[in-house]
Amino acid sequence: MNALKPILLTMIATCWSASAEWQPLWPGQAPGGTQPCVLVESEGEGGRLTDIAVPQYEIYEPKPSKRTGAAVIILPGGGYTILAMNHEGRDYAKWLADRGVVAVLVKYRVSGKDEAGYQFPVPLMDARRAIRLTRHHAKAWGVDPTKVGVMGSSAGGHLASMCATLWEEKLPAETTDEIDQLGCRPDFAVLVYPVISMNDPWGHGGSKRRLLGASPEAALQARVSTHTRVDGRTPPCFLIHAADDGAVPVRNSLEFAARCAESRVPVVSHVFSQGSHGFGLAGRGDSAAWPALLEAWLVASKLGVPAGS
Repeated sequence: MNALKPILLTMIATCWSASAEWQPLWPGQAPGGTQPCVLVESEGEGGRLTDIAVPQYEIYEPKPSKRTGAAVIILPGGGYTILAMNHEGRDYAKWLADRGVVAVLVKYRVSGKDEAGYQFPVPLMDARRAIRLTRHHAKAWGVDPTKVGVMGSSAGGHLASMCATLWEEKLPAETTDEIDQLGCRPDFAVLVYPVISMNDPWGHGGSKRRLLGASPEAALQARVSTHTRVDGRTPPCFLIHAADDGAVPVRNSLEFAARCAESRVPVVSHVFSQGSHGFGLAGRGDSAAWPALLEAWLVASKLGVPAGS
């Protein structure tokens, strides 16, 4: 029995965390999408989620002695079809918490089924709600409401870039509760091999199809091509990309960074020769250096602390 005790305790802790961590973004039915919801959420290999029926979040908190007051809303990628919840979600969250940053991992609504009604602006509503919710709970979570950023990879990077550039847009389906009255402009953005354009051949066709539908209007495509939406009020940005990315060409990051520079928005952009697409925290080839570069940027920006400090 004694030999089994650690195993049983681990099983109990695992079951408790799985049931206790996820919390709904909205009380009751989330606005937007097809109602009632027609989906059943499922999980595939590597923690890949799809058919998100209920948008939720979970919090990863740093040790009290490490807290910097910063928080990051994490938006995993997956072409607006799935969410790569492990390598573009939980890995980042644990890494950030170890550097004193409260990480809020978001399960935003995505699906490969048109009938779900998860086209624009549904994912953006979920992301903006997470930003506002973090500010609403700032005191309880030990967060400075002026240090709330976003971090997204691939299509999640596009979603994070919409948060950074479309924050003034009114979305009619959002609620009128007290949380949705708070500001949704992030204070900084970390974009990891992001999709940026929905209106150019160097964008990502799969993300465009899922977010905008089969035959989107040209005005809508331009509206959510976020490099065209950068202005002097865009928050500071940190971008990384691999030059050999065959899925989401590096031009996505280059165009966004160039617009930031033109608008005098503080921007750091790193392009690596190797990495391809979807390399997550581990990187591939020389892109394995990117977490250290992000850590240095967070420390210099007074958002994070060095690991092990």
